[in-house]
Amino acid sequence: MVSEFETEAQATSYDLWFPARVQASLDDPRPSIPHDQVMAEMDGIIAEVEKHSSRQT
Repeated sequence: MVSEFETEAQATSYDLWFPARVQASLDDPRPSIPHDQVMAEMDGIIAEVEKHSSRQT
């Protein structure tokens, strides 16, 4: 089996970290943001970065 981690300790650390992050997200009392809203905001950010990038070249 091929692992994306260099050591077993890194894999174990990730295996503990990831479920903790998921649980923290599930426990977060703030309202969820709809996927479409997040994607629209990200599209705007990407467009701004691309606009500034094209000016610099």
